[in-house]
Amino acid sequence: MRKPPLLWTNALVFAGTGLAALVLVPWYGLTHGYDGWQWLALLLLFSYSCLSITAGYHRLWAHKAYEAHPLMQWVFALGGGLSLQNSALRWCADHRRHHRHVDDIEQDPYSAKRGLWFSHMGWMLRDYHPEDDSNIPDLKRNPILAFQHRHYLALTLLMNLGLPVALGLLHGDLWGMLLLAGVLRLVLGHHVTFFINSLAHYWGRQPYTNKNTARDNDLLAVLTFGEGYHNFHHLFESDYRNGISWWHYDPTKWLIKSMSWVGLARRLRTSPQERIEQAKLEMRLEQARQRLLRRQGADTEQWLALLHGEYERLLAQLKAYYQARKTLLDMKKKAVGCKYEELRLRLNCDELRASLQIQKRNWLKLTTQLA
Repeated sequence: MRKPPLLWTNALVFAGTGLAALVLVPWYGLTHGYDGWQWLALLLLFSYSCLSITAGYHRLWAHKAYEAHPLMQWVFALGGGLSLQNSALRWCADHRRHHRHVDDIEQDPYSAKRGLWFSHMGWMLRDYHPEDDSNIPDLKRNPILAFQHRHYLALTLLMNLGLPVALGLLHGDLWGMLLLAGVLRLVLGHHVTFFINSLAHYWGRQPYTNKNTARDNDLLAVLTFGEGYHNFHHLFESDYRNGISWWHYDPTKWLIKSMSWVGLARRLRTSPQERIEQAKLEMRLEQARQRLLRRQGADTEQWLALLHGEYERLLAQLKAYYQARKTLLDMKKKAVGCKYEELRLRLNCDELRASLQIQKRNWLKLTTQLA
């Protein structure tokens, strides 16, 4: 089968910046040296460009996980130019297609089923998919994104060349700033973003779903500003969080939440906790079931019956607890009912939660025993 034509602009950009980062950046460091201000500029511009992708392109526009003030939209649109990953319209069209057809070799633009290299950056080197913006009618109505799309080349030159040059002139070392805050920052930003399309579909765990190749990976979360909790994201894509627990490293989530505190973001969408818990239980059930089937012992049927019975009991307990909690919250919101009734519901909630925790511990013990 004949390969699609090479996209020479993309190939030259990736090859040129990659070679410069590997050869010129260390050479200049050894012969001239870099100082703390240049390293700080690299860190700040790297963080700005990456967060513009994660909080802007990805969670704000591609998934509409929250709404942002126009000021922040302009900030993210300019940061998208700094990241040099195409306009938000083109980026979001590809990403929505990826979620709709995840792992489909023909329709997923960067399907992991086509190999690690292809999903990392090979898909951008050839014209595999024609431009199709039919899935972003809502974004095409956004004047900020329309402006960025029309003037994307000018914005990329301004942010990737003009900004480092200005910083270099202010600092007094033009070439050092260009290499460190310009070239190396750009290459690092590219590859940590590309890790989500490639490594996050190969390396890690699947606590929520095994219906696709997406994985949760704590190390990738650190490298990608919280995007590494990818298994969760593919099941609950409209959630503004990727790392849902307080200890999960998700700077993008913290940024969005902080924006909401000062009026720069609103309508932050989260997935119902009951659905999240149920997804985890279903995956635990499936993993234990598969281990039992691989054993094929004389008592396999008995263990399977026990496993499914305990799962059904736990699921009933889970639903009862969240229904009781919903009733209590509804009463508080509507400010109806007497204090006695509210106290009774709260006590009932506490009892159900305690019972649920015991049932969960027993479930974990059972599924661990089958490991």
